Amino acid sequence: MIVQIVILAMIAAFLGLRLYSVLGRRPEHDEEPMRRRIEQPDPSAQNRQPVNTRTAEGSQLAPRPRELAQPEPSTFDNSAEAGVRAIIAADRRFDLAQFLAGSKAAYTMILEAFWRGDKDELRQLCDDDVFAGFESAIDARVAAGETIDARVIRIEEARIVDASIEAKTARITVRFMADIASVTRDADGNVIAGSLDDAIEARDLWTFRRDITARDPDWLLDETDEA
Repeated sequence: MIVQIVILAMIAAFLGLRLYSVLGRRPEHDEEPMRRRIEQPDPSAQNRQPVNTRTAEGSQLAPRPRELAQPEPSTFDNSAEAGVRAIIAADRRFDLAQFLAGSKAAYTMILEAFWRGDKDELRQLCDDDVFAGFESAIDARVAAGETIDARVIRIEEARIVDASIEAKTARITVRFMADIASVTRDADGNVIAGSLDDAIEARDLWTFRRDITARDPDWLLDETDEA
């Protein structure tokens, strides 16, 4: 009888510990489904090819044709869809999501290079006409003894509003909506415009272009305008 009581007590204790492990540690209970979701392969990932993927010379491998995945509502305007599909059909390396991520990075890099007055970096990121415009503005700023201290606080939106391909040249126009803090100082360090405490909303239309037959996967800034 005593042995049975001891055994029942041990079983009760064991069940109590199991209930605690399940109910008393909710964060770990929630972590397991999340871990399975992360580790589960993405079916669409098999069909995506990086923009700058290159095959070794002589390789028989080639990117497989892809269908344009259903876009997010904020990806591009309806008027740009035909152009986006035409670019994908002509260039199997093109990846829409990677292009948009790259366009955001280029937007920040180009603006920061302009604010710094870094002509070498601008020359690598822009075509000749756009570079000439940036260069002229930098020279005028230097001649006036002015400096700019600015930063991109956040990019609220990067949306494709136009896309086209003509011959071997693809062009995509992206509308950027960003919060930018900027202050301009004169040669004596006095603030003559702007403030780093109050960001303003910038709306820009930037057009990028690329020769789809080129081995270089980079897109160049081809045109700038205000949205």
